[in-house]
Amino acid sequence: MSGLTHFDGKGDAHMVDVSEKAVTSRVAVAEGWVRMKPETHAIIAEGRAKKGDVLGVARLAGIMGAKQCATLIPLCHPLPITKVSVELTTDADLPGVRIEATVKTTGQTGVEMEALTAVNVAALTVYDMSKAVDKDMEIGGIRVILKDGGKSGRYEAT
Repeated sequence: MSGLTHFDGKGDAHMVDVSEKAVTSRVAVAEGWVRMKPETHAIIAEGRAKKGDVLGVARLAGIMGAKQCATLIPLCHPLPITKVSVELTTDADLPGVRIEATVKTTGQTGVEMEALTAVNVAALTVYDMSKAVDKDMEIGGIRVILKDGGKSGRYEAT
């Protein structure tokens, strides 16, 4: 077809068969941000949100999101994730919160989707916990910045 691996010769969507791929160590790192009003940034950075610890809850939500990726994305393989870390950093220059997720596994397919899902779920959680004071927040910049392992080797975003 067009080189897209999730379509068969007829153009129908299907789950890729990874049974013949080698089991290797794999890692993916994704990033994104939530841009908000300076006042909202200050509330989060100073820990004054009425719903509680925005960054802590979003970190846990991102970890949980990575673990649920195969349930959310129809053609993703369920993977034995060996590590998920989600870092949220307030940034007054944005203003907002920067998010980075790292996911590791030893398996037959990569964990890019899990890292992207972790960032998305963490960002949505920041939005959910802060929307009472700022409905104009913007989520963006979500992308894979590192992928390593497997046949295609290492990728680093420029």
